[in-house]
Amino acid sequence: MTTATTRIADLPCGKGHPLLLIAGPCVIQDEALTLEIAEHLTTLAAKHQISLVFKASFDKANRTSLKSYRGPGIDAGLAILQKIRNELSVPVTTDIHEAGQAAAVAEVCDLIQIPAFLARQTDLLVAAAKTGKAVNVKKGQFMAPTDMKFVIEKLRGVDCGNILVTERGTFFGYGKLVNDFAGIVTMQSLGVPVVFDATHSVQQPGSAEGITLGNREMVAPLARAAVAVGVDALFVETHPDPDSSPSDAANIFHLDQMDDLLRSLIAIRNC
Repeated sequence: MTTATTRIADLPCGKGHPLLLIAGPCVIQDEALTLEIAEHLTTLAAKHQISLVFKASFDKANRTSLKSYRGPGIDAGLAILQKIRNELSVPVTTDIHEAGQAAAVAEVCDLIQIPAFLARQTDLLVAAAKTGKAVNVKKGQFMAPTDMKFVIEKLRGVDCGNILVTERGTFFGYGKLVNDFAGIVTMQSLGVPVVFDATHSVQQPGSAEGITLGNREMVAPLARAAVAVGVDALFVETHPDPDSSPSDAANIFHLDQMDDLLRSLIAIRNC
């Protein structure tokens, strides 16, 4: 099957189009920091002539510990994303965890993200699809790449024409996630563009008491491997001071290293 072009607002993603970067902090901490990260990323996207969708979560509903920071909530979070979208003229995305969040998120976001652990939740997928916005579904680590065809069928069954699927670690290994890059090619054969999540792929689930650890040193090598395989888009969570992030600190990529990373990715893609 030929991979279709997916459009997020005015940005095309797929074979023959520029690399799409979905990037931003894991979770919204405050307006000033989130805007600072967005401004830096928009400058880099223009410099490297790639497409950018800015990402940040208003609620991390799947934190390991009840005590962990979750975010500012849907109202405050969407207000910040709306400001970024308006002031920087960049499409924005965030994730939803409940079907009832879809409509409000669609008023602000150009792309709706479905978390990996919720990839099979029919009501959530249908609610996202019915907004008319593009939908990005992260493949659950418990799912084979071919299983995503049923996710795609659910979305297309309610007339969702702009779909992305994301590889974010193929399955659980020994205290870490294992990446099967052949899965990228397999999912592309399902007829939709594929995203590689370079930061969540280096998580080390359950490695600390109530905290998910990770190895950010592996982000760049895995991102380069995915681009070499021919992935359509890259997902990177980034922060000017990753260790201070209240979520996923161990695997978030340094914002000041994004320029070098993108330069290397474009060189590989242009080979």
